[in-house]
Amino acid sequence: MDAKMKMLVAVAMGGALGALGRYFVVSQVGHWFGSGFPLGTLTVNIVGSFAMGLLIESMALVWSTSLEMRGFLAVGLLGAFTTFSTFSMEVVLLSQRGEMAQAAVYVVLSCGLCIGGLFAGLQLARAVLS
Repeated sequence: MDAKMKMLVAVAMGGALGALGRYFVVSQVGHWFGSGFPLGTLTVNIVGSFAMGLLIESMALVWSTSLEMRGFLAVGLLGAFTTFSTFSMEVVLLSQRGEMAQAAVYVVLSCGLCIGGLFAGLQLARAVLS
């Protein structure tokens, strides 16, 4: 199998696992807390951003891994686990239902906490691995 095909298989495998993980987490959070507010999507985006920070910094500092493993983890697994397109759709749906305050809170929390999660992941990886 050539290098391009190995990368495609790695990303596809990671994507399948990430999508299943997202489905499980979103479903479970919805079961626990209800589905009025898109808390499941918020959860996967925060957790995924934190994990991406840990992963990227770990690979930069101590974990020399193949391009295929990077594709599997970063593009496939975490790319499919997080979901900005669903976030965008949910903001529009909240807005169309006239729930402007909830839409605004969701945007602020999603952006702030996801960026904060990535930063926290980077810092934790630096602290532990440096």
